[in-house]
Amino acid sequence: MLQALLVTLALAQDPAAAPAQEPAAAADSGAAQTHIDEGLAAFRRKRFAVARKHFQQAVDADPGSAPATFYLAYTVYKIAEPKRPFHPEKAQAAELFDKAYELDPNFKPVWAPRK
Repeated sequence: MLQALLVTLALAQDPAAAPAQEPAAAADSGAAQTHIDEGLAAFRRKRFAVARKHFQQAVDADPGSAPATFYLAYTVYKIAEPKRPFHPEKAQAAELFDKAYELDPNFKPVWAPRK
């Protein structure tokens, strides 16, 4: 009986499904990293609206990316910075910062270009 259960469990697993998911995840991570890099370049040029677009696209490509979420949060904050103290975008930035550090409590931003 136990052997039949083990055989059934082994057959229920689809080993072909796991490798098919890994390249898609890698593609999402690659797309997210591309948008992060482009967003950082725009941020360094103080083109915050363009940076925000790229960081949002990075979050959309990889919702589990702490870097994409952090950089989006900081950009939202920079756009809202000159506005009144309790502007809703500042609250949105705070929520995004919280989410970034929930995703990766040890995350440290890197502002220099990748080599």
